[in-house]
Amino acid sequence: MKSEQIILLDGGIGQEIYLRAGSPESQTLWSLQIMRDNPEIVVGVHMDFINAGSKVLSLNNYAATPSRLERIGMLDSFDEIHTLSVQLLNSAISESNYTRSNLSIAGCLPPLIASYTAEDRRENKELFDEYVLLIEQQIDYVDLFLVETMSSIKEVLAVTDALDYFGLGKYVSLTLDDDYPNLLRSGEKLVDAIKLLEMRSADAILLNCSRPETISSALSNFKNTEIPFGAYANGFSSVKDLKFGKSVNVLDARNDLGPDEYSEFVMDWIAHGARIIGGCCEISPQHINKVSDQLHLNGFKTTKFGL
Repeated sequence: MKSEQIILLDGGIGQEIYLRAGSPESQTLWSLQIMRDNPEIVVGVHMDFINAGSKVLSLNNYAATPSRLERIGMLDSFDEIHTLSVQLLNSAISESNYTRSNLSIAGCLPPLIASYTAEDRRENKELFDEYVLLIEQQIDYVDLFLVETMSSIKEVLAVTDALDYFGLGKYVSLTLDDDYPNLLRSGEKLVDAIKLLEMRSADAILLNCSRPETISSALSNFKNTEIPFGAYANGFSSVKDLKFGKSVNVLDARNDLGPDEYSEFVMDWIAHGARIIGGCCEISPQHINKVSDQLHLNGFKTTKFGL
């Protein structure tokens, strides 16, 4: 990757869908239900991120793991939900002013039971098997997979085993304890996770769905790695109130993290070597548009993965 090139991801798709749907009463997997009931909202969110400058677009399927769907009695909808997420993103691309060749579509490999927790007590083989199902469901429609919001080394081991099984690239994002920026949410050391990913020949290491201040504090852990790294923060005040099985729409958004403030954090991360940038929950197309503008003003070129 050339130093003047920045891979620009999209932002918090699920939260943006939630807001545009009128902030419906909190329910598990509400964003997936909106895909069925109001697909035009989802297409519009994807299009706005494309028009904001995002070069890497994620499917709206973060919550559609077999474990989560089974918990709410929707496992039979696994195929339908993933197929619909692909269709809606492709519709947004075709309706935009951009060609498919200029964009990357990213499949999603999220935490299997819940975000921000290391409570999945299953053995590696069970986790591996579930990630294999998720990869098989998406592999024919995506350019790469983003592993997102990994809270523990155990999760990292299982998902990288699954990616290796298919011979796929490993773009792995870790989420940090906002009170202890050098630790994963499991309490394990970030530096140990980085070393593991180096040993597993990761293609990129990212930090996501943590406060931007947390990410800024943690970037010194990457000073000795040669693997490309980056970050995409959330805009929550705190995630401590999120209970197991509940959606992140119960959390409060910050009122001090507008596009200008977020872009300042991003430019600081880039100054410290980050070359993959985007946004997570509560980071809107307006945030990404500001980031894109600032990058170009500072002489960077935004691009997709693989160039």
